[in-house]
Amino acid sequence: MSEPFISDSAGVLFVLAANAAFWFFLEWKTKSRFFNFVPPLLFIYVMPAVFSNTGLIPTKHAVYDWMGDDLLPFFLVLLLLDVDVKATVKVMGRGVFVMLIGSVGVVIGAPIGYVVVKGWLGPEAWKGFGALAGSWIGGTANMAAVAESLGTSGTDFGLAVIADNLVYLIWLPILLQSKNLAGWFHKFTGAGQDRLDRMKTAAGEIAREKGKPQMRHLLYLTAVGFGVAWVATIAAELLPPLPPVLTTSTYKILIATTLALAVSFTPARRIPGSHELAMALVYLFVARMGAKAAIEGLAGQAVPFLVGAYIWIFVHGAFIVLAAKLFKIDVHTAAISSAANIGGAASAPIVAAFHDERLVPVAVLMALIGYAIGTYAAFLAAWLCHLVA
Repeated sequence: MSEPFISDSAGVLFVLAANAAFWFFLEWKTKSRFFNFVPPLLFIYVMPAVFSNTGLIPTKHAVYDWMGDDLLPFFLVLLLLDVDVKATVKVMGRGVFVMLIGSVGVVIGAPIGYVVVKGWLGPEAWKGFGALAGSWIGGTANMAAVAESLGTSGTDFGLAVIADNLVYLIWLPILLQSKNLAGWFHKFTGAGQDRLDRMKTAAGEIAREKGKPQMRHLLYLTAVGFGVAWVATIAAELLPPLPPVLTTSTYKILIATTLALAVSFTPARRIPGSHELAMALVYLFVARMGAKAAIEGLAGQAVPFLVGAYIWIFVHGAFIVLAAKLFKIDVHTAAISSAANIGGAASAPIVAAFHDERLVPVAVLMALIGYAIGTYAAFLAAWLCHLVA
């Protein structure tokens, strides 16, 4: 293959950043409902794959290695600074367990869906299922972290991105329309209106605005993010690898996640701008993963991967319903719990607003808990898929 047209680091980073910026600009400028069904994430991943496979940018580059080694733990730390475990437990009460059991449903559903379709997939497609578990428990950042740590191929990651979006096209309307089943659902679970009223009141008392970020705040975040990433890198090299799941890269991400959660209990969690900066870097990283992908393997495996994902999502749904019955939880909390898992911070507030706008802060809190546990749980799901592979 001939040399790519753009091969220097600055040029490659420009292409990745410009691609991500373009799709979010287009979404903002047009306000098109098209992006409700096909979010910018899909294009942010696919277009760099097209660019690299047609020779515009390389599929391998030193800047990609730097992003995987240093940028990934950096933005993961910043993302987890927003996690507020105390507030979530205070507001949600028993509802927290529904969300967590929904996460267990994702972990258990992964090997179930995978074992049904593995005969039509590549030998390391279990890594793609592990990456998708990261998204379905936490979000895009967890997905990227797990995929990078497992050494997931660009093809398998691409399958995970496609499945993530196509499954949610079906699952999101189910979560929205579940509001119409409130009467039946509450009889089934025994949920009481008093608990729902208390949760809405507590949610309204949450203050999440941290103020406008200033220059010094960005420096604080840079120091915290790279400081934690550095400590995690040193610590990970001291632990014995247990492949294929527990590699040095996996240890680094797990340690960075743990340290970031510890830092979230300190005043550092009040530094403005952490979430916005982290999410911008998440999408840049997704573009980088697209650039490393080989697109020729996607078509042949897309259908079986998607079938496995649909089996998987309904296992998760069964866990949500059973948990709601066990803890006598209302349909609104159950729907938000599932959205916090499967859709993350981007979609959970949408589901909450459709059910009751007063529950939007609840959805944000639950999605942040997903960020906190997503990486740990996704590695477990990947290991279970590897066992049945």
